[in-house]
Amino acid sequence: MKSVAVVGASLAGLSAARALRRQGYDGRLVLIGDEPHRPYDRPPLSKEFLAGAIDESALGLEADGEDLDAEWVLGDRAVGLDRSGRSVRLANGRSVRAEGVVIATGAAARSLPGSGGLAGVHVLRTVDDARALRADLARGGRLVVIGGGFIGAEVASTAYGLGLDVTVVEAAPTPLTGPLGAEMGGIVSSLHADHGVRLLCGVGVRGISGKPGTSPRAGKASVDAVVLEDGRRLPADTVVVGVGARPCVEWLEGSGIALGNGVQCDAAGATSLPGVVAVGDCASWYDPVAGAHNRVEHWTGALERPATAVTALLSGGTAAPEPPRPPYFWSDQYGIRIQFAGHAAGADSVTVEEGATADRSFLAVYRRAGRPVAVLGMNQARLFTRRRRELATAAVARTDGSP
Repeated sequence: MKSVAVVGASLAGLSAARALRRQGYDGRLVLIGDEPHRPYDRPPLSKEFLAGAIDESALGLEADGEDLDAEWVLGDRAVGLDRSGRSVRLANGRSVRAEGVVIATGAAARSLPGSGGLAGVHVLRTVDDARALRADLARGGRLVVIGGGFIGAEVASTAYGLGLDVTVVEAAPTPLTGPLGAEMGGIVSSLHADHGVRLLCGVGVRGISGKPGTSPRAGKASVDAVVLEDGRRLPADTVVVGVGARPCVEWLEGSGIALGNGVQCDAAGATSLPGVVAVGDCASWYDPVAGAHNRVEHWTGALERPATAVTALLSGGTAAPEPPRPPYFWSDQYGIRIQFAGHAAGADSVTVEEGATADRSFLAVYRRAGRPVAVLGMNQARLFTRRRRELATAAVARTDGSP
């Protein structure tokens, strides 16, 4: 293999490029990114960067003096993949030919229909999103966050620390039920009430209203309220829409690559097209422990999994993949570190084994048929790290067929 194109220049793409060089690949390497920025870290966008505690220079992911001997094509979007000629077509009309392709195009924030024309309405996915939101939060006032997931909760926590009046709206009866289950999702979400942030659950959003010509931005209408399905109006100076993300895979339609909730991959990241692997938020890898395909939309997955995918790419799929570690993520809210590893879905019990939920410092273990499948910690970093390691060891043993 003499040429590889990495489509996506964020953490997953950068990790893949590093893995290629680390594993001995010395051919042509092209990194393609739709943003004009060099790779940067996203977790601080909802926390330290949004609060103004750090600037953009602190977000860079490349080490000082790091040189991957790569060609960078930034600010240009991939619009197609030609499988016969093995080339990536770009929006500017250019094509990048490569023998191997790493798909790392990530995911895009979902928006609410009809809200795009109002000033003061934001999503948070990119550094440009965060810069615009930070400017609006600096004016203070009332913030409504639509969506009680981790991004929405982190934005609410940051805005609370900046002195804003904050309301979080969640359509589900309990926030975070998907990743944490109903019981633990409710406990983690109670951090909002602990700090006087209003949390409205079990109600959807009908729309977002604005006042024409009230924005200083060339007379653009500004948001003034969020209208709920039950008719209530929540006055708002700023709105953040945090209702999840969709994988950026539409550019692959017609390429012959199997798509579902992302790019369908095997347990090593290989796609249905030889010579093409996928990593990061856009990739739906088969998890042999869960027995299903999953997209892992977390920082650690984007850091660790590309090495496995690169091994599959360079070996032509002949190398046996290392068993993936259980998915891991963390969140910082209201000064509390929340950590989770494993799969909550399918667990038939969850038990607090250290600390107390009332103290917001505890460690809980999820089990299925008596076997640990996930662990959650709040302000229990040392104990969590040990349990996470044990969980990973057990997952590898099950993948290898051990009892």
